[in-house]
Amino acid sequence: MTKIKGIAGEIEKALKAYAYDVAENIDIAKNNVSKEFKTNVTKDSPEQTGSYRKGWRIKKFKKSNIIYNKTDYQLTHLLENGHIKINGGRVQPRIHIRPNEEKAVKDFLKRVKKAVKE
Repeated sequence: MTKIKGIAGEIEKALKAYAYDVAENIDIAKNNVSKEFKTNVTKDSPEQTGSYRKGWRIKKFKKSNIIYNKTDYQLTHLLENGHIKINGGRVQPRIHIRPNEEKAVKDFLKRVKKAVKE
């Protein structure tokens, strides 16, 4: 039982514990969604030589996770959006990043809402 004078301190402690738990759950969600995104984009990447598909990496930068292609980073834009051929005509896009990104964003938001409610 807390006296009236100590109630502000108790509320502050409870809010700090809640904020810590939410931050921890969000960090776990961030790491899990990043791993799932990397797995999905690797699976959906076109495989001609295999180098592009095997090049996906996760890099931790400050409080963020960056997913990028280490081996053939130049191809991500060309494959996702298509490009013009040397002798005319266009190469059709092979959309593999955007759908996985949209899925990852929805999944992350769902996990964050769940972390805040708990």
